[in-house]
Amino acid sequence: MTSPRRLLNYWQLHPKRQLGQNFLIDPSTADMIVSRSKINPGDIVLEIGAGLGALTIPLSRAASSVYAIEIDQSLTLLLKAELDSHGIENVTIMGHNILRTDIHEIMEMAGSKLIVFGNLPYNISSQVLVHLIKSRSALKRAILMFQKELARRISADPGIKDYGRISAMLQSCADIKSIAEVKASQFFPRPKIDSEVLEIIFNNWMDQFVKEEDLFFNVIKAAFSKRRKTLKNALGTSAYFQDAKDAARVLSSIGIDPTRRAETLTKEEFAMLSNAAYEMRK
Repeated sequence: MTSPRRLLNYWQLHPKRQLGQNFLIDPSTADMIVSRSKINPGDIVLEIGAGLGALTIPLSRAASSVYAIEIDQSLTLLLKAELDSHGIENVTIMGHNILRTDIHEIMEMAGSKLIVFGNLPYNISSQVLVHLIKSRSALKRAILMFQKELARRISADPGIKDYGRISAMLQSCADIKSIAEVKASQFFPRPKIDSEVLEIIFNNWMDQFVKEEDLFFNVIKAAFSKRRKTLKNALGTSAYFQDAKDAARVLSSIGIDPTRRAETLTKEEFAMLSNAAYEMRK
């Protein structure tokens, strides 16, 4: 693999800060990530942000096929040339914005559930996760690289300061584990923070315990919208309760102290709360 700096110079391109472009330098790091992700020959991969192909190339050798999404149109010709130079024919390059991509449509085209792979830019990581959560019926699992501070927040347990809306949403529908750490020195341009690769395996917990998924997510969002306030005050200004007194009454009825804060609630408690709000709307 040609170095990112040399490739970009040859094509007279520069990394775009607004797109959060940081390219892997060492092919052995990409090989390590793909190896630890346990991609099988029958798997179909959806790669978010294919870039210069650092992950695309080893993924194409491990999987049946790869759908490589790249929003930066200036990189798609470069990526195609890199794949052609390696004799790779099982990659479909898609010049899409992942946030506007119908993942179920790609699953239907592929004829199989997908494994999502990607090094996510910090500025859209949370939005991409929400999109994947809502598209999870088309997915087997996801292998995603995040800046370490965001990875820590995603994995945080209730009661810890880092626990937030994304933590609660993702942990309600997936099991999460760390599979690799990648130093900032492994990227060009070099970011300020090291990265961590998380494996996200989707499950059906919400199907069993949550009565209405959209309401569940909206209640979580409302609870964290004013995270310094107590639950009764944060929820009292939301669309789901009349006021703080009404929120306090509902919380007490399901055994949750109204003076607690959102970051202390487990997924089970959020399910009880959203289910209570669901019953109120009937």
